Amino acid sequence: QQQLVESGGGLVQAGDSLRLDCAASGRAFSSYAMGWFRQAPGKAREFVATISWTGSSTKYADSVKGRFTISRDNAKNTVYLEMSDLKLEDTAVYYCASRGGPHYYTTDDVWDYWGQGTQVTVSS
Repeated sequence: QQQLVESGGGLVQAGDSLRLDCAASGRAFSSYAMGWFRQAPGKAREFVATISWTGSSTKYADSVKGRFTISRDNAKNTVYLEMSDLKLEDTAVYYCASRGGPHYYTTDDVWDYWGQGTQVTVSS
């Protein structure tokens, strides 16, 4: 069992930066691939970024590539999402997810655990 708790969301202006944290419980964090997804009102949940269990491999949605950076600190059981040059369309609830094993996935139907989400609102 693993619990994920996101934090760092808030209200920002377009062009601002924000960092989301996802803290994981348990001692096996380094054995899990991690991912960030988001869901805007009235839309399906979509992939944002993912990172392998060692942190050596990452993948991003085209919409955030070059603006968002995913990273992890296995000693702190935490995965991060650094977001810069935020746009109105980045407004969503952001969720982190974990899956046991070395590989990451961009679909949302394979992850073992999900956090409760944190709201990011970008205003003009």
